[in-house]
Amino acid sequence: MTNPEIQHAVGTFSVSLQPTEVEGTGVGVMTLSKTWSGDIVGTGDGVFASGGDPSTGTAGYVALEHIEGRIGDREGGFALQQYGQMVGGEADLTYAVVPGSGSGQLTGIAGTMELTIEDGVHTYDLAFTLPG
Repeated sequence: MTNPEIQHAVGTFSVSLQPTEVEGTGVGVMTLSKTWSGDIVGTGDGVFASGGDPSTGTAGYVALEHIEGRIGDREGGFALQQYGQMVGGEADLTYAVVPGSGSGQLTGIAGTMELTIEDGVHTYDLAFTLPG
């Protein structure tokens, strides 16, 4: 059996965050909605939770998002998991496809995503594999 070829999907997304009340936890929680364009076309919905103090350059967050749409000519859905920390103003972000989350023609998808934010524009590069 050969390993599937690594493919890349690149483009941009817009994001909208809506605060959600979680009293007494010290954790900020928001729902998120995204519109994906480029090689990924679709919409994403999820939850974002954060803690710390971003104004001092120290914070962390986690997020889960489900995307429904298509990558190239394959339609379906999959989930992304995000984990980020900021220490001393330097950000470290891990963005990965949730194992087992693919559906439709995206069943079996695996991969990681690089994210760049410049002038408020979110640019992605998803390095992924799909079975045969």
